[in-house]
Amino acid sequence: MSSFGGLYVGVSGLNVSQTALNITSHNLANVDTKGFVRQQAVITDFRYVKLGMNHISTLQQGLGADFATVRQVRDLFLDRAYRQEIGRQAYYEAQYQAVSEVEGLFGELEGITFQSSLNEFWVSLQELAKEPDSIAARASLIQNAVTLVERTENISNALNDYQINLNTQIQKQVNRINEIGDSIKELNTKIRMYESNKQEKANDLRDQRNLLLDELGKMALISYKEDASGVVNVSIEGTPFVSDEVVYHMKTERVNETSPMLKPVWEAHGNMDVFNLAQVPTSEGNTDIGSLKGLLIARGNKQGNYTDIANYDEIKNASTIMAVQIQFDQLIHGIVTTINDILCPNKKVTLADGSGEVYILDTDKAPVGLNGIAGEALFDRKTVKRYEERYIVGTDEYGNTISDTVLVYNEENPADKYSLYTLGELEVNPVLLQNNAYLPLSSNTGSGDFDIKIAEELVTKWQEPFATLTPNDLTKFNFGDYYTAFISEIANRGEQYNTISTTQASMVETIDNQRSQITGVSSDEELTNLIKYQHAYNASARYINVVSEMLEHIIMRL
Repeated sequence: MSSFGGLYVGVSGLNVSQTALNITSHNLANVDTKGFVRQQAVITDFRYVKLGMNHISTLQQGLGADFATVRQVRDLFLDRAYRQEIGRQAYYEAQYQAVSEVEGLFGELEGITFQSSLNEFWVSLQELAKEPDSIAARASLIQNAVTLVERTENISNALNDYQINLNTQIQKQVNRINEIGDSIKELNTKIRMYESNKQEKANDLRDQRNLLLDELGKMALISYKEDASGVVNVSIEGTPFVSDEVVYHMKTERVNETSPMLKPVWEAHGNMDVFNLAQVPTSEGNTDIGSLKGLLIARGNKQGNYTDIANYDEIKNASTIMAVQIQFDQLIHGIVTTINDILCPNKKVTLADGSGEVYILDTDKAPVGLNGIAGEALFDRKTVKRYEERYIVGTDEYGNTISDTVLVYNEENPADKYSLYTLGELEVNPVLLQNNAYLPLSSNTGSGDFDIKIAEELVTKWQEPFATLTPNDLTKFNFGDYYTAFISEIANRGEQYNTISTTQASMVETIDNQRSQITGVSSDEELTNLIKYQHAYNASARYINVVSEMLEHIIMRL
């Protein structure tokens, strides 16, 4: 090597040391920057000059050091694991928040409990059975019925409002996902531009993009791949989201024409649903990932009622709130119809014209009020009255011929919610509120005596099993035990979600700590590197001085 060539070796040392110092300073300046990943200078040999060969090796002479690239210190496996597990943690956190909200509505943890309203109504039934002729007992029963209905209405309205409120959260998350997609696309463009010369690395932009991928992974199940130009293509639930220069936005639309519930769809993919909610959420299939999906499943796609009990097991996996609505409505429907059917019993009549069957008030068994009139139920539907007068001809279930104007029962129709004794459609009979003497507890024999059997039947039916909690259960509960089992199931579900969420949070923290150990900036380590590269710079400078003095000495001797 020529003497002047020795200077180039020293200069290369100065250049790579200066670059390494700049990178170290950049790391120290961003020690508290969120999402920043520490960078390393990769230094390599410049070139070698072949001088010859011997029997052992090739004789070479180095031409100095060269700066290869600025490397981000990341672990791609930990990144993928973090984004998947934080998505799963967010899914169960959304479910747990929904259960906590529901528990608060029933007041079983604090406040006025619904069970107290249920117990007060039960006590008033017992007091009425003891003194059926007591005006105070009648008034107490009717007032406690009013309290029970008001409380059920409040809980029902709160559940419905909470469902609608989740629409707002869903819309916000959809908007944020779209914003993240636009930001990733913009960063893709910048990264490709800066790295197009194959010399620079847009590591700070990559940090911003990775931070967005972390946030996106919390809201939905994502997959992504970086191409040779540095562009990341992202998919959500297996559907392209960010692809090259295109962002496929989501939007929200109604689940159906009659439902106020919103669902996310792919606007660019023919309004295809983003999530397949028919799949049972499992960790094995990675179908339990993302807070957006957690919100959708917790909310459900409609307001449930007791008519959905046949599909309860399917709905339970699809909606926490709908499952609660169904079971609670089954309890209230059972109480209301049981008491009404005792006070206003019906019998079946086959119509003579062959048009079918109807149910009419069984006046032979029905008790009457003090006004001698039967057919005043304790609970009414707000829109559809219990009976309507109609002239019919037919045969009743006892074989008696009927040809008269009777009170025909307006049956419940699952297709018409206004015909159901369901949450949101109940009220205490206004006639009884005006005069509790019209409560039908007297014998229909015209003697004016109170019908003690009716009062006793009210108490007996309350204590008899009326329904199972779910269709697959074998144990039937009475009203009091049903409510206890119902609340216990809600608590157990909440505990289950909380346990999974807490476990996931611990796992996410562990993975994030492992990431931080790799990607995080240690000021002590960087200061050590700073001293190392300063010494390397000084060494290169001294080497150049030595070569310079040597050349000066040679030239002066000529």
